[in-house]
Amino acid sequence: MAMGNAAPAATAERSALLQIETVGAVMTVGLNRPAKRNALNDGIILAIQDCFSDLPESVGAVVIHGIGDHFSSGLDLSELTEQDASEGLRHSQMWHRVFDRIQYSRVPVIAALKGAVIGGGLELACAAHIRVAEPSAYFALPEGQRGIFVGGGGSVRLPRLIGVARMTDMMLTGRVYSATEGSAYGFTQYLTEAGGALPKAMELAERVAANAPLTNFAVLQALPMIAEANPQTGLLMESLMATVAQSDKEAKRRIRDFLDRKTAKVKPA
Repeated sequence: MAMGNAAPAATAERSALLQIETVGAVMTVGLNRPAKRNALNDGIILAIQDCFSDLPESVGAVVIHGIGDHFSSGLDLSELTEQDASEGLRHSQMWHRVFDRIQYSRVPVIAALKGAVIGGGLELACAAHIRVAEPSAYFALPEGQRGIFVGGGGSVRLPRLIGVARMTDMMLTGRVYSATEGSAYGFTQYLTEAGGALPKAMELAERVAANAPLTNFAVLQALPMIAEANPQTGLLMESLMATVAQSDKEAKRRIRDFLDRKTAKVKPA
């Protein structure tokens, strides 16, 4: 009987590591290990996998945030002490698989950042499409001082945001960037007042959830591939995606609403 209950018990334990709520078309996913500064153990990583593997159709955007004072202090190092090389490889690939589910999600994902955004926590934030920070947020990669290397996709995603040289400096010297520096150097796209990251992330999520689903799909799935393609391939992919998007019934309805003056023109904030 104990064996029969093992899987449901493990699933229930994982689900307690996330605080999931839905507000309209926005799902919020709270990392729920505040006593550990939301350190990422296997349980919470697998809970994120479960969450993003089965997003309800009614959800149009996701906001990831940290419960307590921090987003995430990164990998729970207690899980590394007994791993051999092959186990370490599989562990890293598990993180890659889960964070890919975020990056290639059906819907836009926004990370609301505060306090520690360190190591694996920064790698998680990098998998999101939009990052919003408040002044308490700080960014670091202490792997060099710990004798380890990034294993959650950080060496692929972070240099595309801040450059290889800046990431190299972080890993070699342990340099810590403030929220203000993070906004200037590309870690985040938005910087709010104290306590404002989650409300701003929710505001943005509500806005992007109202977009045409096919346009969101194109931005999330096609745009990164176009940006990395050679120019001629990228231009062809752009033309094909533009043709598909504008032929969608939802696009035609929105264009007609604009032409009929039912929607507002773009104006500066």
